[in-house]
Amino acid sequence: MERQWEAYETKTECPREIDMKSSRNAAAPGTGERKDPIFPLRTVVLGAFVPTLLFEVGLGALIPIIPALTTIAGGNLTHAALIAALIPVGKILFDLPAGALSARVGDRVAMMVAGTMAVGSYLVAVLAGNLVGLAGGVFAVGAASAVYNLARQAYLTEVTPPLQRARVMSTLGGFHRIGLFIGPFAGAGLIALFGVGSVLWLGIGSAGATVLLLSLLGADTAGVPRRSRGAGAGSARGRATAPGQLSAWRLALLHRGLFARMGTAILLVSAVRGARQNVIPLWAEHIGLHESTTSLIVGIAGGLDMVLFYPAGKVMDRFGRLWVAVPSMALMALGTALVPLTGTAAGLGCVAGILGVANGVGSGIVMTLGADMAPPDQRSRFLSVWRLFQDTGDAAGPLLLSAGAAAGSLAAGIIAAACTGAWRRGRWRSGFPGTRPLPTCARPLVRRTRFAGADVRAASVARTTRAWTRGPVCPKMVRARRA
Repeated sequence: MERQWEAYETKTECPREIDMKSSRNAAAPGTGERKDPIFPLRTVVLGAFVPTLLFEVGLGALIPIIPALTTIAGGNLTHAALIAALIPVGKILFDLPAGALSARVGDRVAMMVAGTMAVGSYLVAVLAGNLVGLAGGVFAVGAASAVYNLARQAYLTEVTPPLQRARVMSTLGGFHRIGLFIGPFAGAGLIALFGVGSVLWLGIGSAGATVLLLSLLGADTAGVPRRSRGAGAGSARGRATAPGQLSAWRLALLHRGLFARMGTAILLVSAVRGARQNVIPLWAEHIGLHESTTSLIVGIAGGLDMVLFYPAGKVMDRFGRLWVAVPSMALMALGTALVPLTGTAAGLGCVAGILGVANGVGSGIVMTLGADMAPPDQRSRFLSVWRLFQDTGDAAGPLLLSAGAAAGSLAAGIIAAACTGAWRRGRWRSGFPGTRPLPTCARPLVRRTRFAGADVRAASVARTTRAWTRGPVCPKMVRARRA
């Protein structure tokens, strides 16, 4: 400790900063190259990215054919709308239980449990042959998605260094989008060959492949450098037995100030994104475009969305979260506001391109912010509350459009969504949760991970944003807090 105090008094580099630099830049013996890649093959690519792609292919294939499956089971369009709504309902209801499960059994095991749940859900929908069985299967698919999404985010938060976190989370979001993009095309090919029911077998195969791949890699993160405090409560194995674990509700109460500000922000951001997925098809139907033209427009927007995820993560890691959050919401608000002004396929296509770029620029921003703020010893339960806000917003976005349409003006609902995006952009720009600079020795730890446009306050780093404070708090940070 005396050596550390001397380093601070002589204004040399903080020992913790030196440790982080040495761990980041460690070279393999006999080489001058960097030892750890950004995307390690076993732990990140095969451990999270590829399983996510497989899992989302099945879900992406299921969503478009829910109306057809409902009709085959003897229902109508009203039943189809209700059954389709069960996916977000399942996510919302199982977000908090997913956090408890991940904290108890570990992230990788929770991902395998989610894949097994998905296999059973698709199988129920195949074998039931009636509306009740189809509804139960679709609801269970939503629940499995909640568990899987939470576990993969908690897992990558643990195994990824903070200064690479945004790139990894953005790439995870990119694989999520790619899977949802591939799913409908794979489903269309199977339908042409074997009929509508074959899409459910595609879901069984994709979820089963996810479980198989994760099983081959192992159930825990043995051999992975711990980013938490040793092998204690923050590790994948340690969380299962760590004492002092709080319930999700108590954790939300403990961090009520944080969730009141950032949780509301994430809810509104997700609402705008959820509305974006429906606004183009609805307005295309309103102005009388052909179904094939609508599909082409949506496909082009999805392509623009997918190609921007890695540049977005690199910008967040290099310059800060604000540099992605503000442009994304500004473009989202602009594009949504322009939709009611279009009356042709070309005009709607241009606006859809703006919305695709806006969503691509913001790829991974919500997951990155949650990972930044999650306490290492309560990570899974904290992220379960975080995802509850996110999934609630995803479900609320389409309801905002529906409310406008029910009031007699679809354009009114679209404008309301645009205003939500514009207001959210202003709140990002305001720079919360704090703008007081950190001590000099602590600034290098967060210069690439600033999420509100300025360095996070020393108090926020010490209490909330614990990704940068492993172990005892830097004495200079303590001085800054007391001052």
